[in-house]
Amino acid sequence: MLGSLTKPHITVFQRHRFTYSSAIILYDKSLETHNKSRRSSLVFRSRAEKTSSKRFGIFARRLIKDPAMAFGEEKNPLPQETPLNPQLHRGTVCVTGAAGFIGSWLIMRLLERGYTVRATVRDTGKPLKTKHLLDLPGANERLTLWKADLDDEGSFDAAVDGCEGVFHVATPMDFESEDPENDIIKPTVNGVLNVMKSCAKAKSVKRVVFTSSAGTVNFTDDFQTPGKVFDESCWTNVDLCRKVKMTGWMYFVSKTLAEKAAWDFAEENKIDLLTVIPTLVVGPFIMQTMPPSMITALALLTRNEPHYMILRQVQLVHLDDLCMSHIFVYEHPEAKGRYISSTCDATIVQVAKMLAQKYPEYNVPTKFKDADESLPAVPFSSKKLLDLGFKFNYTMEEMFDGAIQCCREKGLLPEKASF
Repeated sequence: MLGSLTKPHITVFQRHRFTYSSAIILYDKSLETHNKSRRSSLVFRSRAEKTSSKRFGIFARRLIKDPAMAFGEEKNPLPQETPLNPQLHRGTVCVTGAAGFIGSWLIMRLLERGYTVRATVRDTGKPLKTKHLLDLPGANERLTLWKADLDDEGSFDAAVDGCEGVFHVATPMDFESEDPENDIIKPTVNGVLNVMKSCAKAKSVKRVVFTSSAGTVNFTDDFQTPGKVFDESCWTNVDLCRKVKMTGWMYFVSKTLAEKAAWDFAEENKIDLLTVIPTLVVGPFIMQTMPPSMITALALLTRNEPHYMILRQVQLVHLDDLCMSHIFVYEHPEAKGRYISSTCDATIVQVAKMLAQKYPEYNVPTKFKDADESLPAVPFSSKKLLDLGFKFNYTMEEMFDGAIQCCREKGLLPEKASF
């Protein structure tokens, strides 16, 4: 896609501090393959070792033997001192975009915490796309699938009615459109409004958590200011995006307008809304295809060079930390407004050196044009989330370790480089 840009666009692309929002733009469909074994690579604390090993493979057995790497409660509990709202905790919640990268892991965590979950998917008649949800511990007792489409107003009414909480994760993902205004931007905004309208109709809903994007934050008027720290007060300038039309501009615009529309609707209809803003999400996953963000995260291992610019100055969060931050703010009675969920900031040089040292079999490049040791990281602040009491539990190294092992087991990443 970079090759199709004119020189002025390339200049802006090279200067821009890209984050997770840009990762989806360069989605490589050639990596969207199914794992032959169709086995999850996870371990769940609610299963015995024998059952987990049989159902979830080698990675599960290794994690059980190494509690420090486990993805169960021992590794990443919500802080015990967190004041929980008894009206919300362990009730019935709806999760949109349930079959996806974030949605499926979020559902796993919600089930573990005792919630009853209504999961919305576009087509309940495709078992291969929902099997990973139905196989989750607790799914038989507390998980139901509901058909709903962001383009269809009212389609979320039934799923939302009777729920105390709604986690809106779903978002349109078609970035090859020749008409982005009508194919991407308007559907994204209308989609979030359709969900919000269903929440307003359902008198049972007490709180809504919307998964936003770093793309709503990082393209400000002063984004190139040295030392600038991006926080929840920052908003992407959509007019500037439309004018410059940098790679991924439609995603920046769609997510920014969608979040602002959600806030306006929430205020008008007195809905308790929270938004969580993730950066580049990395870690093991339970869906069977390669998530777009993982294509970017592992680009240095696969030599997917168009993604290097996104990693140049990158911010990262583990999938588990991200999902737990969703639950944390949902359960916290004092949570208000927007929350950036980002563990660390890094440069492509730092990521490459870490991967090259730990995974020499991939011949990871460590020299890059326009990026060396002097390149500064661009910080995204999670201070607001941390001040509320949340704790991130995974380092950058652990994020990549889990992601690489998971992709290997699913057949989505070779054991070593072929170049």
